[in-house]
Amino acid sequence: MKIALEITPNLEPLFGTRDENLRLMEDSLGVRIDLRSDAVHVQGQEDGVARVRRIFEDFEALRRQGIHPHNGELNGMLRLVVADATTTLRSVAEAGRQRSAGIKRAVQPRSLNQRRYVEAIEQNDMVFGVGPAGTGKTYLAVAMAVAAINAKRISRIVLVRPAVEAGERLGFLPGTLQEKIDPYLRPLYDALFDMLDIEKVDRMIERNIIEVAPLAFMRGRTLNDAFIILDEAQNTTTEQMKMFLTRLGNNSKAVITGDITQIDLPNPRKSGLVEAINILDGVEGVAFSHFEEADVVRHPLVQRIVRAYESNRPQQQELPLEGAIAVDVPSLEKRAEAQSKAVKPQ
Repeated sequence: MKIALEITPNLEPLFGTRDENLRLMEDSLGVRIDLRSDAVHVQGQEDGVARVRRIFEDFEALRRQGIHPHNGELNGMLRLVVADATTTLRSVAEAGRQRSAGIKRAVQPRSLNQRRYVEAIEQNDMVFGVGPAGTGKTYLAVAMAVAAINAKRISRIVLVRPAVEAGERLGFLPGTLQEKIDPYLRPLYDALFDMLDIEKVDRMIERNIIEVAPLAFMRGRTLNDAFIILDEAQNTTTEQMKMFLTRLGNNSKAVITGDITQIDLPNPRKSGLVEAINILDGVEGVAFSHFEEADVVRHPLVQRIVRAYESNRPQQQELPLEGAIAVDVPSLEKRAEAQSKAVKPQ
């Protein structure tokens, strides 16, 4: 089948940088796309050609509504559309707009696993996001928390991190208690400032609507009507993880994020995140989202770096620690693969 699509004004952003979006459609949908002076010629199987036509029509409709996603965001949206035949560009844009109410930047998943992660947060009270650096685990969780408080579904956000030195000794830090712990919590502040104006974040922190605190401050508390995020959870001990998970109060939601390949504990085999994944598997109300190198949304080089470390990982894991809890990383990877096959996109 072969069709010609009219080149309408301002259609060029759909092509992407160096036509990367057109190449994505060609590779994923099995079609051939040729740019001509008068039209875009699409040739291939009927189903693939029809989906390309729908993408062009949806992009034009979004443009008329005043929606102009930037190239990185548009590429992520297209990746979702070509991966799932039931997903359209307009439905992806509409879902992102609903989640982005009151937020400076659109909350838009850029991969299938990211979309499952966001949907899991919407549907469950406790979600574990596990995967390599740069996959949007913390960023999307903070975005969902901000969207929830703007929609008045919760009354406060609690952002938590274990204060663990990552390979270097920081020594004595001068200043107040808040100034001492700020270096550990800075990534959470960065995500907040990306969602909201700095002045609004400062006001919400002053009024305790947003609380950013080290994990040690959570002991003995019950967190009601809150959206709680535990970042860098791979650096929690077994006791800390159990303590945190039992802080959940009424009308609260918890998101736990971490990367089991970047454990900075003295004994990596006693990571509370790894044990929690094994213990809580199958518990009602708890969902697990596993990310892969393909979900990395930072600089393209980051994806290649993650891939290189992953290929070298087996040699790094052959150092047993006496008396430690066994970490069955291969079983986690198999579980992630099974989840990917079992979970059908909505």
